[in-house]
Amino acid sequence: MVAVRFRCGHGAPSGDGTVTISRGCPLCMLVDETQRSRSELLRRVAPAQRARLAAETRIGAEYDWRCERGHDRYTATVREALTSPGCPKCRRNAAGPSAAREAGLAYMNHGLRTRTSATEQRLRILLGERIRLHHRVNAVRIARTFYGRQEVWPDILVPQLRIAVEYDDPGRSRRAHSGLKAASDLEKDEALHEVGWDVIRIRAGGLEAISPTSIVCRALTVEVVDEVVAIMRRLRGDAAVDALAVAGVAPVAASS
Repeated sequence: MVAVRFRCGHGAPSGDGTVTISRGCPLCMLVDETQRSRSELLRRVAPAQRARLAAETRIGAEYDWRCERGHDRYTATVREALTSPGCPKCRRNAAGPSAAREAGLAYMNHGLRTRTSATEQRLRILLGERIRLHHRVNAVRIARTFYGRQEVWPDILVPQLRIAVEYDDPGRSRRAHSGLKAASDLEKDEALHEVGWDVIRIRAGGLEAISPTSIVCRALTVEVVDEVVAIMRRLRGDAAVDALAVAGVAPVAASS
């Protein structure tokens, strides 16, 4: 069996015969995708298992976890610990009446750790030249959990229309928004649909469409942003979008 070591430093010790892979291990990749940290996982795992988790690379490895809300300990894989609502009592609470009342609410989560690319910033600027954007919201409450939270955090939110806009490209690795991340994107979209939101995804750099409202393009352009607005008109109607239009900008007709 070939000994493997990952760029993050986890895996087999360095030495003769060890193959180094130029990416993080599966666990570190999932931790990064869920905007968590390995130290956070170490705080949550049963103390006797911290040393093993500190060197773990597999997302399917099982551990005993302490509930962050003080409920009973439970056994789950690392993936489940990062992406599920947590212990059985937390899962019941996620589907409870009080959670359902807030489903679909857009709000500002000041503690949210997000990274915005230069292209996403340009998208916000170009879209903001066409419609008035709400700058005091960054999350939407959902009726399930997504990576352990009862919220999702799209790139751009238009709460007046209940439309989210996402920008996807394969990144430097050419693997972003494919495989596990593509499944994650679809799960996020489904969670938003459940609470009355629609998602417009710009799929650039060779990525394929994953929904009827995907816009496939080589790169972000003015024409792509015009198509975003056209899809908004198709989804919500001209009157609703015109109410948000920036003064002096000519309406963009919805594509057939």
